[in-house]
Amino acid sequence: MSLIPITEKEIEKFVEAARLSERKRIIFNYHTYSEDTMQRMINAIEPGSYVQPHKHENPDKSEVFLILKGKLAVVIYDSSGEIEDYIMLDREKGNFGVEVPPCTWHSIIAFESGTVVYEVKHGPYDPAIDKVFAPWAPAENHPQANEYLLHTLKKLNRFAEKNPKI
Repeated sequence: MSLIPITEKEIEKFVEAARLSERKRIIFNYHTYSEDTMQRMINAIEPGSYVQPHKHENPDKSEVFLILKGKLAVVIYDSSGEIEDYIMLDREKGNFGVEVPPCTWHSIIAFESGTVVYEVKHGPYDPAIDKVFAPWAPAENHPQANEYLLHTLKKLNRFAEKNPKI
């Protein structure tokens, strides 16, 4: 068994892969098996990448995001799709990470090119039940996904003006 470093060189490879990806993001798994009880990932995400709001339940799972590079909003929604809370992860501002509680509607939005987060959640990973997607938001490949993302950004800006964070 050996150490698995996360280096600037590795991060730059992930950033380049995300930039070239149609989805504008890439996930690299640090865990070995989907059955591992702790799932560890690098998520490189570019502005304009739409992550459909979702939650993790049955089994209930919390999720942790730690910013390595760039700026990323972690947005929490209520059951009707209204923004309930957010945090802007930004190393320069001292906001290094956040834990999203189980059964919480959430999404992530990149605010800088080259944004990279380290993500941790409980395993095992079963794609059939890992996420419950929000019924009030379009699927990632839906024609209205980009429009929904732009609308969410406007709502987030209004929410942030009324609820400023560090």
